Amino acid sequence: MKKLKVRWNVESNTQLYIIFLVFAITGSSAAKLAAPVTEFFGISKEMGWYVYWPFRILIIFPIYQVLLVFFGWIFGQFNFFWTFEKKMLRNLGLGFLIKE
Repeated sequence: MKKLKVRWNVESNTQLYIIFLVFAITGSSAAKLAAPVTEFFGISKEMGWYVYWPFRILIIFPIYQVLLVFFGWIFGQFNFFWTFEKKMLRNLGLGFLIKE
């Protein structure tokens, strides 16, 4: 945990636990919200895994990004997650999506 605290510039174990909690809630929420979106677009498992799962993963990605910052804000860790988000988007080659 010390390595993560140093790497993420986190000051306390409590802050680190909150960050872990936000990651857990965000992942679960994004996966849950992807179901109605895939249904809205008429994509179902009956279409085959090669259609359903790639589409669902592509849907989960932007939902996850938004929810990560949102839940970070709710739990008082907006600055950490906003910085994390910008770094992740730049690493994925999507840095053009954010203005600084």
